[in-house]
Amino acid sequence: MSSTRRWSAAVAVLGVLCLTPSPAAQAAGCAKQSPAHRVALVELYTSEGCSSCPPADQWLGELSQRFSAEQLVALSLHVDYWDYIGWQDPFARPAFAERQRWLARLARSSTVYTPEVFTNMKELRAWHTPAHFAERIEKINRLPAAADIALQMRPAGDNAIDLEARFTLREGARVERAAEAFVIFYENQLRSDIRAGENSGVKLQHDRVVRFWSMALPLGSAGGSALWRQTLKIPADWQRKHLGVAAFVQDPQGGDVLQALAMPGCLQPTAATAARS
Repeated sequence: MSSTRRWSAAVAVLGVLCLTPSPAAQAAGCAKQSPAHRVALVELYTSEGCSSCPPADQWLGELSQRFSAEQLVALSLHVDYWDYIGWQDPFARPAFAERQRWLARLARSSTVYTPEVFTNMKELRAWHTPAHFAERIEKINRLPAAADIALQMRPAGDNAIDLEARFTLREGARVERAAEAFVIFYENQLRSDIRAGENSGVKLQHDRVVRFWSMALPLGSAGGSALWRQTLKIPADWQRKHLGVAAFVQDPQGGDVLQALAMPGCLQPTAATAARS
């Protein structure tokens, strides 16, 4: 099993059920197709136990004011390796720290730290310099997409979401090994009152926090496709109105993101789903 699949399998998966695709998602405007150009995937590795992380958390949350969803997909992945200092980050997952270490190994580095930023699986140490960050994003956006992603979602009662994600590698896509696709749920406007550790006494707010990360879905060689179709039950402590969904395709051997896509959740129950639930 590859390192990517090991950390993917380690993520706690929500209860899932197969569903029958419905045109209701498109009718409600809850569908999105990736563009012809490549969208950048921005991954921030952070922790509530890290005193230098709150400015990076704020920076990530403000990216939507400077860049559109057609330019980048921003994700905040909380790691657990600072929990020993005295504060256990409630959003941290060991699998996220494992992905961070895997990305570091791809870059032939043995060091991980927080806050650390990757754009399309490449470390970007000058992320806090606006001109440098914008240059990296624009460089990625100038590339043609090497994969296509289509998302559809709709409420499935008060505590569940029907989601369908279709992935297709474009003809001519250069992939050194079988590409992998992932589906992610993130949450905005999360707040924490930190009572211990380096940030003791601080009130923190987080956006784009990863709450669910699917297992890897293999796409095979160029022209390959895959379908991810599930109903996910929403835990009681998630804020349904602040959820969003993201998806991306990566080349795990070459260390690159072939395409990324995100959309806010259209997850408020309709009259039909409320009556059915």
